[in-house]
Amino acid sequence: MKALRNYLDKIKPNFEEGGKLAMFRSVFDGFETFLFVPNTTSKTGVHIHDAADSKRTMIIVVLALIPALLFGMYNTGYQHYLAIGQDPGFLEMFIYGFLAVLPKLIVSYVVGLGIEFAIAQVKNKEIQEGFLVSGILIPMIIPVDTPLWMIAVATAFAVIFAKEVFGGTGYNIFNVALVTRAFLFFAYPADMSGDQVWVRTGDTFGIGAGSVVDAYSGATPLGQISVATKDMIGSFQTVDILGNPLSLWDMFVGLIPGSIGETSTLAILLGAALLIFTGVASWKIMASVFVGGLGMSAIFNLIGTTVPMSVSPVEQILLGGFAFGAVFMATDPVTASRTETGKYIYGLLIGAMAIIIRTLNSGYPEGMMLAILLMNIFAPLIDYYVVEANVNRRLRRAVK
Repeated sequence: MKALRNYLDKIKPNFEEGGKLAMFRSVFDGFETFLFVPNTTSKTGVHIHDAADSKRTMIIVVLALIPALLFGMYNTGYQHYLAIGQDPGFLEMFIYGFLAVLPKLIVSYVVGLGIEFAIAQVKNKEIQEGFLVSGILIPMIIPVDTPLWMIAVATAFAVIFAKEVFGGTGYNIFNVALVTRAFLFFAYPADMSGDQVWVRTGDTFGIGAGSVVDAYSGATPLGQISVATKDMIGSFQTVDILGNPLSLWDMFVGLIPGSIGETSTLAILLGAALLIFTGVASWKIMASVFVGGLGMSAIFNLIGTTVPMSVSPVEQILLGGFAFGAVFMATDPVTASRTETGKYIYGLLIGAMAIIIRTLNSGYPEGMMLAILLMNIFAPLIDYYVVEANVNRRLRRAVK
């Protein structure tokens, strides 16, 4: 690393004002601060110096996402070979999924970072690091056969209109990755409705287009639940793409149809443990989302008159993107509530709203995306009333 540091110091004058590559100063600064913690912070006063800057925080989140990403790659291959009736072994399944997911990661980062680099150059400002996380989140929350051009268009829309127009990283009011998914959801509902599982049948390894295997049960578990009729109450059972019943263990481990990174609650909880241990994400929000979801599911179970109302609370949090949203989306520090009491309220409302949407509106079998985006709007309002309540309580105390 010392050799790399010396090399960067050697070429740095070329990118500073007056240098022959000064027009690319923002690009150089972005790469330099990605590799090394800047030493240009203030050296006097009451400032607290810490090596954990925003880039390091983002990298911790990326590391927390790795278990879910790797499992998603394996599950992509597993679902493919399950559909065609083959079992080539773990390695080939993983390689198949890896090659299917890799182009989506590349497109997401190239488009998103490309726009951020361009805007930083135009504004002559430092490159912001928020897309380090958004770039990996976007491919993980979409179906594996989402066309690459769709990902590019949606990513560009989200970065420009959900982030940069608000001022960039730290100023956006909506989660950028979820805005990408929402754009795809409403612009291309046939591809993003959440009630179909796309299974690759050719030897394209993720380079070409895939197809829905019509000979198999193509609906995701949430899609199956959303279209089940009332006469199925008490006998309904979610199944895999071959029609075999799914157990709670299958749902927990993640061997079920779904978006790339959202199926394995086990892998997601491993990431949650890292985020909580490092203090990067709020355990209060995570716990509140799960409590809100479990509580609302229990209420629907008591009054249930449809299959979605009768789904057990445990199944609700294991299916779809509920756990993924609770751990990686709801805890986004920029768009979430920031007061301690507000975090509990924010999380509870997200969990409850996600189950309400899932249960009462069959057109939105997922629910988590809309619940988080809705609460992103109300997060500042929640914090406002929490602060006002604290102020009023202290005023009453002072009067006494």
